[in-house]
Amino acid sequence: MQVLFFHHAPEFQDEQSIALNAVKLSHRFVLSPPRTRRLLEATLRAQEADLVHVSFSFSTLDFNLPDVCRSLGIPLVATFHVPFDTRLGLWPRVSRTLYRIYSQVLAGCDAVIVFSEVQKRMLADLGVPEGVLHVLPNGVDVDKYRPGPSDRREAFGAERLFTYLGRLDPEKNVDHLLAAFLEVDPPPSTKLVLVGGGSERRRLERRFGDRRIVFTGTVIDERERIAILRASDAFFLASSIEGLSLAMLEAMACGVATVATDVGSDGDALRGAGFVLDPDHLDAELRAAFRLLIEVPGVCQELGRLARERAVASYSLSRNLDGLLGVYRALVNRYPMPGTASM
Repeated sequence: MQVLFFHHAPEFQDEQSIALNAVKLSHRFVLSPPRTRRLLEATLRAQEADLVHVSFSFSTLDFNLPDVCRSLGIPLVATFHVPFDTRLGLWPRVSRTLYRIYSQVLAGCDAVIVFSEVQKRMLADLGVPEGVLHVLPNGVDVDKYRPGPSDRREAFGAERLFTYLGRLDPEKNVDHLLAAFLEVDPPPSTKLVLVGGGSERRRLERRFGDRRIVFTGTVIDERERIAILRASDAFFLASSIEGLSLAMLEAMACGVATVATDVGSDGDALRGAGFVLDPDHLDAELRAAFRLLIEVPGVCQELGRLARERAVASYSLSRNLDGLLGVYRALVNRYPMPGTASM
């Protein structure tokens, strides 16, 4: 079976991938000119593609794909992992608007991959046929992301290490996380390390200039990220909106005590295996979590054990791939075909 990747990153191109022309309006939104659709359609026809799997990425090309695939007689599978929240507020309103915009596109797909029953119900209520919706949570390679030795705690000069891994953007509420950490006044040997970059980094560095807080910037090396997680006593995620955080699942798989807000599908994934915070009482609950984990270190060990068990049982990559292949097989039975294209 041959897999061909289409993407919007011209700097990453090889024999197995094709970079589509696009104008990046931001790190999230992409404008695709008309010639991009023509190139895609011609390539799929020339390659005699048998199935297209797209991860919708806020590209204007997204809205053409059902028509393109239908005209070529190719089944279309879509992964829709757009963050969401069912509460009131700015970010939930933004997510609901995006879901309404995409609902008609998703209704034109042969299969749509979502990561929770809550997300499935949201899309079904917007008119996406339930028969095309398949719940397949994000998966983590639990053999790679697992507890193990690490010297990163010593490298950071810490006896206790708390970690955030992700973008430093407004919806992540990193400012609330840092403020809560400093308000409990941890000892100098307790560090909070922030792994990632984003629009808020400079402002956060200026506002929270404390030796107990470490900004690493973006860490591309996966082995380094795993080493940091393995050295961590706890992982924190205080977002206002999420889908199903892969960083959170990676921390859980590494056996790290995990604290996250009850937004998107994160609460469902973590409940009973970590601390799930109420976003409406974020500051108070963050302070309470920090105090408990600092004053009672044994809690970290027990929560880390529960987190690892949950990740292995419900969020392994092999489980995810088995489910995805099941979706592919069902479509293969409806549309006999010998190859696959992916976006």
